[in-house]
Amino acid sequence: MVTTPIHVGIAGTHGTNTTTLARRIEMELRGAGLTVARISGLAKQAAERGFPKMTRHTADSTEWIITYGAAPALQAELTAEVVIIDGTAHNALAYYLAAVQHRAQQPTPDDLDHLTTLARLHTRRQTLIMATVLDPAAPFDAHHGKDPDYPDAAFRAAVDQQLHHLLKDQRPDYLAVSPLEHTPAVAAAVTTVMESLDTP
Repeated sequence: MVTTPIHVGIAGTHGTNTTTLARRIEMELRGAGLTVARISGLAKQAAERGFPKMTRHTADSTEWIITYGAAPALQAELTAEVVIIDGTAHNALAYYLAAVQHRAQQPTPDDLDHLTTLARLHTRRQTLIMATVLDPAAPFDAHHGKDPDYPDAAFRAAVDQQLHHLLKDQRPDYLAVSPLEHTPAVAAAVTTVMESLDTP
């Protein structure tokens, strides 16, 4: 049984290759002989269950994504040396805040306090959090069949802004990853994991 699994969180607005980054880190760690579990697809699972998403995101859908993601991460700890979370709790909260902003509304103080606390608690195990940085000029494939809000440039930018604001407040040690820095970011993640596993 693994007793000291390392958690790595990956966050970022859609279309910034967060999943590609998570997979690259996973492959490098597996190549180094480590057992790795990757948790992903929580927002998609929420939508499949009927929760609103994108600009319709609500406090309830945000809470579901944050709390539902805890179980598979804890289960992964039973067998994995490294757990990669592709879409951290901060990600869900950033989408909610951007959605509320898009609707020209404000979250209630109770909802904001509750969700912010949940995000902090559900990411406390993450030794490293990485967040991709949106480049508005970068090519963006809207993908046929995606949600109508998917190509909304203003919404993507709002998610990016909210995410980095949250992380600067809650996790100032997070690693911001620009589109041209994925390779050094992968190396940094591998180094952090290896050093953490070596620490008693």
